[in-house]
Amino acid sequence: MKPDGTLLLTGRDVAALLTIEECMTAVEHAFQLYGEGKTQPPGILGVHARDGGFHIKAGLLELNHSYFAAKINANFPENAKRVGLPTIQGVVVLYDGENGYPLALMDSIEITIQRTGAATGVAAKYLARRDSKTVTICGCGNQGRISLRALTKVLPIKKAWVWDRDRAQAQKFSSDLADELGVDIEVVPDLQTAVGQSDVCITCTPSKHPFLKKDFVAPGTFIAAVGSDNPEKQELEPVLLSGNKLVADVLEQCAMIGELHHALDEGLMTRDSAYGELGEVVAGIKPGRTSNDEVIIFDSTGMALQDVVTAAEVYEKAVSARVGTLIDFAH
Repeated sequence: MKPDGTLLLTGRDVAALLTIEECMTAVEHAFQLYGEGKTQPPGILGVHARDGGFHIKAGLLELNHSYFAAKINANFPENAKRVGLPTIQGVVVLYDGENGYPLALMDSIEITIQRTGAATGVAAKYLARRDSKTVTICGCGNQGRISLRALTKVLPIKKAWVWDRDRAQAQKFSSDLADELGVDIEVVPDLQTAVGQSDVCITCTPSKHPFLKKDFVAPGTFIAAVGSDNPEKQELEPVLLSGNKLVADVLEQCAMIGELHHALDEGLMTRDSAYGELGEVVAGIKPGRTSNDEVIIFDSTGMALQDVVTAAEVYEKAVSARVGTLIDFAH
């Protein structure tokens, strides 16, 4: 049956329709399908611009229905200071994968925040020590917030150290989330001391220079490297990757734009040096953590299938709840 039109959904609509728990369940399923080889390879295209850039991620998934989604995101890190706009802006277009009808056009900011945090949570579920109680969050923006929320769903987190070049933002992070999550949150100026005491470390900054050093990291730590989503970004010292277990979201994508990219450029690793992809671990093809002492790094560049499954979840809930505005682009 032909839909009545394309559903327009704002960021506020998306936020009201989706919880991090639902998003984590959906994203875990997408990684499993990918790991089992039941999906087409997701696509990515990046275009550099002055002071920022654009990227397009696209993929097709067979869920309870066939869905194709393409996300177009702009990423301009200095926006807040220069023009009062968010760093990330964009849209997701969701199509019927069987007939090509554009089912929905939705704001991508909340989709991107939620699905990225969900991937961190899923990775922690499989790769962190199950008794992990302490975490350092590097970067106290939206991604740092959703990452901590996701972690508390899968690990018994009791203490969080937060680090950001903007101390006021870090203080607000602490005051906003401590009571909500029941976690003791402390703002720290010394990253090395915090990371050395942490079971988990999440890096989610726009940094173009490595700040997380190999010497900072204690045995058994799980690291989710979230910030690098273009070749210029870098948060981890490359030697940290080469000496430990690296799990990619999409191996070829990480080799082009992730932390792995920098280790390859310096000749410290090859693609074969990477342990594998998160989908292989979720699907049970490869084991995740095999000892309490190994340091495991999740190179999270953002898989397009995360966007597809999250957009599909939002769309189905919106239709059921009669949320959004219908428009027929053909008339």
